[in-house]
Amino acid sequence: QISWTPLLVLGYLFYLLLGAMVFQLLEKQAETHFRNQFQLEKLNFLQNYTCLNLQALEKFVQVLMEAWEKGVNPEGNSTNPSNWDFSNSFFFAGTVVTTIGYGNLSPSTVAGQIFCVFYALFGVPLNLAFLNQLGKGLNAHLLTLERWVQKPGRAQVQLAIFLTIGTLLFLLFPPLVFSYVEGWSYGEGFYFTFITLSTIGFGDYVVGTNPNKHYIPVYRSLTAIWIVFGLAWLALVFNVGADLMEKFLQLKWHKSDLSLAEGATAKVEDEPEQPRIHIPS
Repeated sequence: QISWTPLLVLGYLFYLLLGAMVFQLLEKQAETHFRNQFQLEKLNFLQNYTCLNLQALEKFVQVLMEAWEKGVNPEGNSTNPSNWDFSNSFFFAGTVVTTIGYGNLSPSTVAGQIFCVFYALFGVPLNLAFLNQLGKGLNAHLLTLERWVQKPGRAQVQLAIFLTIGTLLFLLFPPLVFSYVEGWSYGEGFYFTFITLSTIGFGDYVVGTNPNKHYIPVYRSLTAIWIVFGLAWLALVFNVGADLMEKFLQLKWHKSDLSLAEGATAKVEDEPEQPRIHIPS
């Protein structure tokens, strides 16, 4: 029996290599352009303000970078809302247990870092158990995903309804809200939505961080609740996709095994019968 595992490993590695080449092709030139533009802006700044030297400017840039790494937005002033009020802290706790980890905010105290480790140690399994139960509830009330492959017909209609409603609630409608509240384009809102619900969480787009906007206090808390239910839905979609891919690969290899077996059988049947040699006693 032929195993499809080596083929899957090669396909996985090929997919990573393909992604690396495409990202390099799309992003490297833009990065070079932004880097050169930034250096030019620094030179223009030094020419306009001759009282500063390059060393002082680099030190100030370092201060800005450290402030950003600590979650302090360099824009605005000291009257900016705190990153650690209850709503923002609730949102951060959600990003920890869901393993999203945007990276724009993290504990800076030793006590906070130690607590974060133990909080995640127990919170991540608790979140997985919660999402598992939530997924079972969605399975029981919306459709039985396991029977869809073996039982076509009504289950396929239920699956289509489930995917349509989930896509509207978690992927297509939220970007409209984020575009209105955050001032993003719809494409940026959709990008943030998918990157968040897939737990990739780059941190280049995060809700409720613009110091020039006034958010309602529960905005990020409501976003955290939306993330939890969206994670459960998208996890089901990913599980169905992985299950279908495995069944497809197994079916392909099973067909190839059958064709090889049938070919060998036909070859044996086509060969003329060899004459039997009679050895007298």
